[in-house]
Amino acid sequence: MNVHPLKIGGLTTPNNILLAPLAGYTNAVFRRMCARLGAGLTFTEMVSAKGLCYDNEKTKDLLFVTPDYDGVKACQLFGSDPEIMRRAAESVHLASFDLIDINMGCPMPKIYNNGEGSALMAKPELAAKIISACKKSGKNVSVKFRVGLEKGKIIAAEFAKVCEGAGADLITVHGRTRDKIYAGEVDCAAIAMAKSAVKIPVIANGGVFCKADADRLLNETGADGVCVARGAMFSPWIFAELCGNPKPDVKRLVLNQIDDTFELFGERFACVFMRKMCAFYIKGLSGAAALRTRLFACASVEELKETVSNIEF
Repeated sequence: MNVHPLKIGGLTTPNNILLAPLAGYTNAVFRRMCARLGAGLTFTEMVSAKGLCYDNEKTKDLLFVTPDYDGVKACQLFGSDPEIMRRAAESVHLASFDLIDINMGCPMPKIYNNGEGSALMAKPELAAKIISACKKSGKNVSVKFRVGLEKGKIIAAEFAKVCEGAGADLITVHGRTRDKIYAGEVDCAAIAMAKSAVKIPVIANGGVFCKADADRLLNETGADGVCVARGAMFSPWIFAELCGNPKPDVKRLVLNQIDDTFELFGERFACVFMRKMCAFYIKGLSGAAALRTRLFACASVEELKETVSNIEF
């Protein structure tokens, strides 16, 4: 795998292996952990531009960055109103962020039916206005989108040109159509067409669960880097693998994540969130079903840590 620094507008990242924004998962502790494992860039969960403009506390909480995080700070915004998006990008809440990623790929009905996320691919003029509005903040701007909305209507190359023309510094292309959600094969040819259509860096996204997946995606698309999504949920140590770093002590890594999540977010959140994460981490292990039952029976962080201590990863 060709690991190299990535230039995004006025920024340069340590490498071209990115952690995707994952709603409900990429909190401050998880992002820091993935960055330490090798991820060259990590994104917040997708953040509502309206929520920021209306000073919503829960929305602002998604932007928390640990004081010792020394990587590029990237936030993913979603919304469909150019003026609201501009205001959010220029707001004090995003003052410390180096990069704003605009979500134009989310397939979920709640987002799509509200005219946001992947719905913007059907409105290229509006999409361009949103990108241009966010660029007025003076920040570097990237856009994440899909190869199209449905099978037979692949528009990745055309939409890539729209993004570049509106001022985007980088695009990430998820190689599935909106109707496929996260199922089915990744359309490498469509990502390759997007790559050929623009001069800005193009990141390929979809189906990366190991180094072989990343190599295939890069080789077949010619992309400038890869973005890891669900693969990071199941094994965040994938970043060490992709960067050629030694695999960490997984048990110690998970126990540290539990401690750090507890310290930052408290007992209740840490217990619920880390039970869920540990259930991902044990996939494929012998006796995983029974382990999962034990994990979800844990009622405290201490119980959870004791259970994890007895798992052979």
